Amino acid sequence: MNTDNLSSEVSTLNSKRDWLKWVGGAALAPVLATTGATRTKTGPRADYFPNTIVQTHEGEKLRFYDDIVQGKIVIFNMMYTVCTGICPGNTANLLQVQEALGKRLGKDVFMYSMTLQPEFDRPKDLKDYVKRYGIKPGWSLLTGQPTEMEIIRRKLGFFNDNPKIDANLANHTGMLRIGNEKLDRWFMMPALSSPKQIAREILQM
Repeated sequence: MNTDNLSSEVSTLNSKRDWLKWVGGAALAPVLATTGATRTKTGPRADYFPNTIVQTHEGEKLRFYDDIVQGKIVIFNMMYTVCTGICPGNTANLLQVQEALGKRLGKDVFMYSMTLQPEFDRPKDLKDYVKRYGIKPGWSLLTGQPTEMEIIRRKLGFFNDNPKIDANLANHTGMLRIGNEKLDRWFMMPALSSPKQIAREILQM
């Protein structure tokens, strides 16, 4: 298992040239998180991911580490409700992933889409998006305070090293971050990969 520092790993994962070598499941290396939120649980990523409060499309308030990540198999992607670029295609493909995951979804496997525009996408907006695409339980859309959502985005590796490119929403990543926090196994793959391939990689974790 690779134990490189996460900062260098994220840089590698964001390189289109090198990301493939991580699909097999490279682990994130331990580093300290920058959060003052009280933590009630511990696990491999407890000192890395923030425990800040986020909100689901149903308006439920959850702590990012304690309630979303800890001990679970998780799939994350980035989106925003008025996106007309890669978001509709990614969402449509992930709907097929949702179907392929079957009864595991919502039991020990959970899907999360995080808005890139938390200042505009409130729970009601995210719920409208869920209804528009027919997203089923087990897949939650998340929003929160912009500064805290930005920290989470970067912790998950969803950024470009070039600040100008990173600031342009039209260039946002089409990757998935998939992890088994209990086993500390993490990797990335394109959201437009074959739904069966994505589901197979998830269920083998």
